[in-house]
Amino acid sequence: MNVKFKKLWATKTKDDEWWSSFVTSPLAILLNYFVVDIKYLTPNKITLISFITAIIASVLIVIGGTSNFIMAAILINLSHVFDCMDGQMARYRKTTSASGSYYDKLTDQIQVTLWFGSVGYAAYAQSGSVLPVLLSLIGIAFYSLRGYVKYVSIYTQMTLNSNYLEEVSKNKPNRESVAGIEFSVIKNLQWFISEQKKIISFDEGVFVFMLSFSLILNILTPMLWLFALSQAFYGLYRGLQRGLNLEHHKNDDVKK
Repeated sequence: MNVKFKKLWATKTKDDEWWSSFVTSPLAILLNYFVVDIKYLTPNKITLISFITAIIASVLIVIGGTSNFIMAAILINLSHVFDCMDGQMARYRKTTSASGSYYDKLTDQIQVTLWFGSVGYAAYAQSGSVLPVLLSLIGIAFYSLRGYVKYVSIYTQMTLNSNYLEEVSKNKPNRESVAGIEFSVIKNLQWFISEQKKIISFDEGVFVFMLSFSLILNILTPMLWLFALSQAFYGLYRGLQRGLNLEHHKNDDVKK
């Protein structure tokens, strides 16, 4: 087995989101194989490229039209491939940094806002109804709430216990690799099937597929209904869950 490819595969996040897990993240590894040793190309520059690609996709959605929608769907996936590449590159080079992680998460949040905001406008332009715009705003607001309650709860825990993050880190189980190039076809198939349950998480990895699918088939408003309802559910659920954890002084590491 190629040593370089094996080292790159080891940088893949073991608990990737749904679409990232078996599509965009493996594609990112493949691209990194050819560019990871180019010193000029840094993880932060890859993050910037991902962000610019996401902006171009949003502009194409606003312009509208079948060909622009299809191109935007391709660029949304490409942006997510780049989004996976930056972290893999940093881990491969052992140059991970707090600022890199910060900019990665910041641009991720902005991208989701741009994508669904532009789809809301495109659906409004097609139908003349303001409902899609309202649905996109509801979805964006509650998706943001999912992240907000996470960091508010961490901040609150830290004010009560300055060792909170250290305790959570120690109690977090290490995930072992259960699939990959060193495993059999059967093991990889079992892993692939088990990954499908992640689709109900309705996180960024799922959004990439949702957006692409709806743009290619031009079914924007139904997708926005799904986006708004899923984020309203998870936003309220995570908020209540974290509040109950604080009330009972639990140090659970609940996902966004």
